[in-house]
Amino acid sequence: MSKVFFGIPEGIKEGDIFPSRQALIDNRLHRSTQRGIDGNGTDGSAAIVISGGYIDDYDNGDEILYTGEGGNDSRTGRQFKDQSTSSPGNAGLILSMKKKLPVRVIRSSKHNSPFAPKNGYKFDGIYYVKEYSIKKGKDGYKI
Repeated sequence: MSKVFFGIPEGIKEGDIFPSRQALIDNRLHRSTQRGIDGNGTDGSAAIVISGGYIDDYDNGDEILYTGEGGNDSRTGRQFKDQSTSSPGNAGLILSMKKKLPVRVIRSSKHNSPFAPKNGYKFDGIYYVKEYSIKKGKDGYKI
């Protein structure tokens, strides 16, 4: 993977729609076709994709609870083990919070939210991680 890039790529504006995860990669918005968090514990995390894969997530537009990565069954969307703050994406989001680094938010049409696009992926601007906590999620595992 290429180096983590923070900020908004040239020529991209808030509200732009992209047809696929590959289009996000091609436009430097996110670097993975699978992972929801783009980053690591060394550099920070520069982007998240909200796709409705975790039942504990919520999206209030300007405020998002993003439950991180790990321990989730991609077929059912249910946790089957604890998440860890040392996983690359989670550690990256914590570092982004500590360093006040910008995080690009991308919403997927797969996400059940009034803020999600009808199709594809929408770049919804820059957000900042305000806090994190370790809690027991709805399935009984740490998120």
